[in-house]
Amino acid sequence: MRIENYISDLLYRYECVTVPGFGSFITQYQPAKVHHNTNAFYPPSKSIAFNEQLKSNDGLLTKYIAEAQNISYEEASTKIEATVLSWRKSLISKEKIALKNIGDLWWSEDEKILFQPSYHLNYLTSSFGLSSFVSPSITREELKKEVETLEEKAPIAFTPERRKNRSYLKYAAVFLLALSAGTIGYKLVDIQKENQIQVAQQEAQKQIENDIQKATFFDTTPLEIPSITLKVEKQPLKYHIIAGAFRVEENADKKVDQLKERGYEAERIGENKYGLHQVTYASFAEVPEALDFLRKVKSEESKEAWLLVDENIED
Repeated sequence: MRIENYISDLLYRYECVTVPGFGSFITQYQPAKVHHNTNAFYPPSKSIAFNEQLKSNDGLLTKYIAEAQNISYEEASTKIEATVLSWRKSLISKEKIALKNIGDLWWSEDEKILFQPSYHLNYLTSSFGLSSFVSPSITREELKKEVETLEEKAPIAFTPERRKNRSYLKYAAVFLLALSAGTIGYKLVDIQKENQIQVAQQEAQKQIENDIQKATFFDTTPLEIPSITLKVEKQPLKYHIIAGAFRVEENADKKVDQLKERGYEAERIGENKYGLHQVTYASFAEVPEALDFLRKVKSEESKEAWLLVDENIED
């Protein structure tokens, strides 16, 4: 079974798609960019990475395949296990695994899975219909003045190409000289205005200082300083590191208390669609922080921990 088609479907909607027992494909937003050497423009997109450490089954891929093929969850899980076994045999045989529209996987000399993403498909839905394009660079004709003396017939050179007929250049020189004289006149007017503004500011500053002195020596009424309230918008915590899911609510509370005693910011985050009370080690607003914490929990606490993305919270 070619499960890469189902992985590709899920990458449009989720930031992490886990293949149980193998690893996870992770997407991250990339802004629009320009390649300055080729003048190519690329729309916003999602970059794809592979993490071999995240291989615990979160049920997302298995449930999607079961619904798509109208089979049981257990049968879908069995098909995924068979595909993973086939992939591992290919990697051991030094064969490259090509996943359509996702990328290539192969084994390094130290037996680590390497991944090269594919750039043929943009998984960012907001960029649907946008494609890359190349725009020729804009060349501008630069006007250079070669003025040796301020004469009526001052020579003017054009680059990158020279004009053969220079009969009109003397009129251009006269125009440029007149324009320069006008510019100097405007600058003198601006300087006068700036001087007037500076004098007015100095007089206003003196008046303010006098008022402050009067208020200091003659007015003993304390000044009322208005309070300022700053409202800082807190980022939503949509990435949860799950410690377990419990049918009995009391057991979930006990798990929360145990984790808090060990220093975790544990809490219950509600019931899932199967009626289980979910308990999290901690919750995060950003993907990198959540993945770093998940790796730490897997190595120090429990290999069964997994990442839950709350799709009901918008970015």
